[in-house]
Amino acid sequence: MDIAALASASVAATAAQVQLALGGSLLKLDISADRSAVQLIDAAQQNIERLANVSAGVGGNLDRTI
Repeated sequence: MDIAALASASVAATAAQVQLALGGSLLKLDISADRSAVQLIDAAQQNIERLANVSAGVGGNLDRTI
């Protein structure tokens, strides 16, 4: 192998490492986003369960004037 081929292979290997690191970071972000979505849905479900026992019409005549 000549020096140009070795240099080209080294540059390609470095680029591949950067791509793998970036891909791993994006995968971690995606997993974090999924966890956040699950937590948000769970919190909404808990709030709905708390309001399930409220009588119909409660809060309908709320005065919002300042």
